[in-house]
This record gives sequence, C-alpha cells and structure tokens, in this order.
Amino acid sequence: MLGLLRRRAASSPAASLQLFQCWYHRSSERLLPCRDQEVSYGLNWAIAARGVVVKDKVFYNLEPSELQKSGTTYAERLSGTPLHVKGNVIGGFPDISGAQFAKLLKQVTFHLSSISSLYVQDGAIGSSAECDAKVRVISDNPSAIMSLSNILQKIPDRAISHDTCPLTIYVASSISTNVRNALGSGTQYANGVAVADIERSSLILCGKAFADSTMLKHALTALAAPILSARGGLPVPGWLLSCAGSIVLLFAPVEVIKSCSEIQDVLVSTDSGVVISSKQSSVLFPTKSRAPQLFTKPATVVVVSSDSTDALPLVSKLTPGQAAYHFLAGYEDGKFVPAYNRAPSPFDQLALANSLFLHLKNDKTPTYLINAKSSGKQIDGKDLMRLIELAQSNGMPDSSKPEDTRVAELKGKYRGFISGKFGKYLPEEFSF
Repeated sequence: MLGLLRRRAASSPAASLQLFQCWYHRSSERLLPCRDQEVSYGLNWAIAARGVVVKDKVFYNLEPSELQKSGTTYAERLSGTPLHVKGNVIGGFPDISGAQFAKLLKQVTFHLSSISSLYVQDGAIGSSAECDAKVRVISDNPSAIMSLSNILQKIPDRAISHDTCPLTIYVASSISTNVRNALGSGTQYANGVAVADIERSSLILCGKAFADSTMLKHALTALAAPILSARGGLPVPGWLLSCAGSIVLLFAPVEVIKSCSEIQDVLVSTDSGVVISSKQSSVLFPTKSRAPQLFTKPATVVVVSSDSTDALPLVSKLTPGQAAYHFLAGYEDGKFVPAYNRAPSPFDQLALANSLFLHLKNDKTPTYLINAKSSGKQIDGKDLMRLIELAQSNGMPDSSKPEDTRVAELKGKYRGFISGKFGKYLPEEFSF
C-alpha cells in the first residue's frame, strides 16, 4: 500500500491525500513522535497533500537540543550553490522549465516517502504575523532543519494550518547525484543544487544546498515576495536601523554595510529585507535577539550611493521622486545595481521603485541621499553614522551641488542607464 501511495503522491498530491486517509485509519503502526494524536493525524494529512507519504516516523518542530539528540551535525557553510528559478524573475538566474521542476519534485517526494524518519519544521519569512509568509520544511536530515531554523522566524505550532498559501521547502540531502537526470550533468552540482518555483511556492534543496545561507535567503526572499505583497506589504531590499529612539530605512550597497561595524551595531537584522505596511515595518529574517519584532514605520529613509568623483554631495535632502530615482539606479561608483538588489526577484524594478515613491509621498517621509565616498575614498563607519544622524534630525535644507561638469557627466550616466533600461515607462516625478 505504501508503494502505491508513494507513486500516487509523486504524480498527484490531491489523489495521495484521499488514499492517505484510508491508509491512516487501517494502519496499526504506533503513534508518530508528535505531541498528540490530533497533531499526528493532521500533520501526516498535510504532508500527504504536499506529495510526501510518511513511511514510519515524523519529528515535528524539534528544539535545537532535541535536534542534537537526533544526530544533528553543524554542516560546513557553503557558498555559490547553483540556484535555478522557475517563473518570471529579475536577476539573471538560470531558468528551469515546468517539466524539469516536475521531474525533480517527483524524484524528491518519492525519496522522502521512502525513508524511515522525516523531520518537519514550521517557520515564517517576515516578523509580522499579519504580513508574513509561512514556511513548512520537509527534510530527510536533522542538520538541514537546524540550518533552516536559524533562517526562519519562529511561529506557534499549528499556525501554518490556518495559512492559505504557505511555502514548502523539500530537503533531499542524499539524492544530489540524481539531480543530473532532471537538470543535466555538470560539476557545479557536486555539493548540491537549489530549485525554486515561484508559482508553486516551493523550494527544493538537494545535497548540501541547505548549508548555503546566502543562497537560501535569496531564494526565500523571492518566493515570499508575492505573498507579502498580496497581504498588503511592500518588501524592499533594505535594512532597518534603530537609532536615537526611531526607525530608519536604509538602502545601500551590501559592501558598504559589511565594511561599517558602526552601522552593523544598530541594524535590527544584519540581513537585507524589510516589509513596509500601512502602519508598521518588519524584517524578513530573524533579528539579533531572535524574537520576532514589529516596528513603527520608518521616520526617515536614507539612500546611500557611492561616487568617487564628488559629483554627489556628502548628504542632501531628496523629494520622493528623487529618492525613487536614486533607489532605482542603485549607483555604486560607476556601476548600476537597480534597486540595490542582485538577488532574484519576481517584481519589476520600476514597479518596486514606484511603490516606494507612493509610500514616501503619502507618508511625507523625510528622505536623504548620502555619498559613501569623499575625495575618492570611502568614508568610515563613524562618519557614515554621523551623516545618518544628521539626516535623521530632519533639520537639513534642500541642497545640491552646482551644475559643474562632474555633476552634468554623472547625470548623463544616470539618464543613459535608466532611459536605456526603463525607457518611456519612467514616471515624470522621477528625477536626479
């Protein structure tokens, strides 16, 4: 019977659900290691709906100490794990067809249905219960659960059962060699691979892919974005700073954040990813205290660019249209990184900038531009914090540099890039 269930689960999750109900009532196996029988039945039912039929035991929402007793080892951190994305995303990540994803998902769910011990962990992307994306992890490896628990926000037991569109992460740590059958051969898959499907709200991790935290956060940010947006949030690739008793929303090159310990000391979360809603703001990934937290809407917004020619002043006040323009450009000393985001995103960058513009305009949020370079050198963390505090005081007048050749040349670079990429669709309010 289990063999039939596994075959049906791989091909049709809906059909497997009906078969599972019959099988469950006839089974004489002992109670699965969940907290009670009601949870056990509901959990197995929910897992079957995701195409995975439990063979023997399920370990649900284990604490770190319990995971260690289950044989968890701290996996070596990886980087550069290949990430394939199915769906219309920005960022230049390799695409995968629907047929390829379906084939890989079939392999993974069959594998998970054939092992004796499954590990299931629930969490969320986003620290607001009203505007988050619930996540369920189904894994063959307790070490993967430990790694993912450090990335996901904690949520109450059963919270995911009331969610209408949770994300699912499938972890198959022992079938990385079979990935070649679905994705093709290549040495790049030696340590594993990750495959995301935006429409299915699903992420497959094969091999040791679960140990690449940077890739995981990029994939989960992209998967969560449509859900957060549908729930009234605006997910943006920025940071929240808690400074002088108020919240600052910061957009900056990642290199600037990493190089300034003074900035990192006041970050709510060291990971990029903020959700702005009508009354509050929150972060995608756990804060330093690990406890989910909500914050007021930002009192100030700061956009950091890097310009070694000094065409940009050290600090200047921006209109909402100027802020959206500089955010859209993401200027980093000769290079443009639109919306300051190199990760995959299902959102059009211009649409994201326009949404930010509307938030700033409607809330009348004071916004400032800071140049992270002075006389060709990057300013240190103390000076950058001083400029942020100056902007936060909201006492600065509008200022701009005289229109000399350097300013004119930089404006031309901006205009050439943005016009070439976004053309006639640029709102008239957007300006340098």
